Amino acid sequence: MPNKIVLRRLYALIRPYTSLFAIAMIAALAVAGLSALQAYMVKPLLDKIFVEKSSYFLAILPLALILLFAVKAFFYGLNFYLLEKIGQTVIRNMRNKVFEHIHLQSLSFFHRTPTGELISRVISDINFMQAAISTVVVGLLRDFLQAVFLLIVIFTMDWKLALLSLVFLPSAAIPIVKFGRAFRRISTTMQEQIADVSNTMHESITGAPVVKAFTMEKYESSRFSVQVNMLFNTMMEKAKYRCIQHPLMEVIGGIGMALIIWFGGKEVIAGNSTPGTFFAFLTALVMIYEPIKAVSKINATIQQGLAAAVRIFQLLDQKPDILSKENAAELTPFQKEITLRDVHFSYDGISPILKDINLSVPAGEILAIVGPSGSGKSTLTSLIPRFFDIENGSLLIDGVNIKDVTLESLRRQIAIVTQQTILFNDTIRANIAYGDQDKSNEDIERAADAAHALNFIQELPEGFDTVIGESGIRLSGGERQRLSIARAILKNAPILILDEATSALDTESERLVQKALENLMKDRTTLVIAHRLSTIKNADRIIVIKDGMIVEEGTHDTLLSQNGEYETLYNMQYQN
Repeated sequence: MPNKIVLRRLYALIRPYTSLFAIAMIAALAVAGLSALQAYMVKPLLDKIFVEKSSYFLAILPLALILLFAVKAFFYGLNFYLLEKIGQTVIRNMRNKVFEHIHLQSLSFFHRTPTGELISRVISDINFMQAAISTVVVGLLRDFLQAVFLLIVIFTMDWKLALLSLVFLPSAAIPIVKFGRAFRRISTTMQEQIADVSNTMHESITGAPVVKAFTMEKYESSRFSVQVNMLFNTMMEKAKYRCIQHPLMEVIGGIGMALIIWFGGKEVIAGNSTPGTFFAFLTALVMIYEPIKAVSKINATIQQGLAAAVRIFQLLDQKPDILSKENAAELTPFQKEITLRDVHFSYDGISPILKDINLSVPAGEILAIVGPSGSGKSTLTSLIPRFFDIENGSLLIDGVNIKDVTLESLRRQIAIVTQQTILFNDTIRANIAYGDQDKSNEDIERAADAAHALNFIQELPEGFDTVIGESGIRLSGGERQRLSIARAILKNAPILILDEATSALDTESERLVQKALENLMKDRTTLVIAHRLSTIKNADRIIVIKDGMIVEEGTHDTLLSQNGEYETLYNMQYQN
């Protein structure tokens, strides 16, 4: 992404704060003008006090200098505060915008994007962007104005010296441009490596039980160390360029000052200039050179921020795969049936996962879906809430294509309980009421009771106000699953999807969870993905999926009598 586009988009973020920015720029103008006046005052200080020995100027000029510094300090502080406020506000809004945009993406986005990379974008990249915005807005604009005013001063003092300095000063910009390109390249690499480090750290921490079970602590430390070392090498490459750039700028500055002193000294000796004029000129020139040196110092920060901005804008430019279409209707409450007609689906557009699926699920039916691992069972149920879009065919609810209704109204009518229980590091109350935080305590307790979770919740020291830890780590597997069932009960959606909700539980936990599921399934249209066939014997209907196609359907007894795929699955589980 070219710098011009990046800067234009950064400017668009600042534009809403033009009134504050205008006040800040007035303050910056005052700072620049007063800085130029400080340099100009060197002339009367030297000529009137030290050369002419004037008592009058000795009494007046120090007081004037104190006043000048005080007024400049006020405007400097005002400028800094206002521009910092603009920068911080922009970054706050950007962080919220990126987080919101991430959650607008479809599930396929999360499948292909590592969690650590997303965390790095929201935290690390935006921090770099913040540093660049604050540096550019707070420093460079003020320094630019200061340089303009000081240029006016030096031309007023001695136009010959001013022209000499103008010929020399551009040479200081050459290393800034050259090093800037290197910093941009290094910064992009560094931010990608930070994302890799974040992702490895996230994986190893969330996978801590597996790491410990397989005694892979040393391996994980080694894997992390390799990535940290790569980041270290990149950081040292950046440090190498910085440590070359600054001394180089000092040498260029020293050569320039030496030439100016030589030429200016000759003018004073020849009587063409006064000592006060020359030192005022030299002071102004030093003050001009300081912002140029500052640019060289902060160039790495600016380039790092621009690289981060590119990564942020690239993320924001990713359009969600699945959105409600324009003028989509609200889906009316489900009453009749779910229908899949000639449905085909693949994740990559090449390898088909589902082929020629034709299925009708009447309201109130309990439909069980079984089949070998990888046959497409979970994919089929994921199409109903539009987690993924079908390639060919149609999926209808009460005769309405789900692509013609809003995502919110569709998903509001579907509750899901999966094998992988998703809970948040919050209270039990908040987890059960997730999705509708306005539910009363009585409603939450009734849902917990129906999910056979009330007893263990009441035994906890803080009851419903107990914080359960990341992913509910402080609870057992059965307790976590019953909380997710309570959450689904409280949602009270007419369509229910159960994706192997009991497959990871022990016998006692499964018994309690199965009772909770029976309460949940009452008066609902339920699609049950089952690994344990014993849990779906009483389903109204069972379909068998193999290689992405429905190969059998019927009741438990009917399918067993057909001596087909279902019987094979059944025998694999119960006959050794």
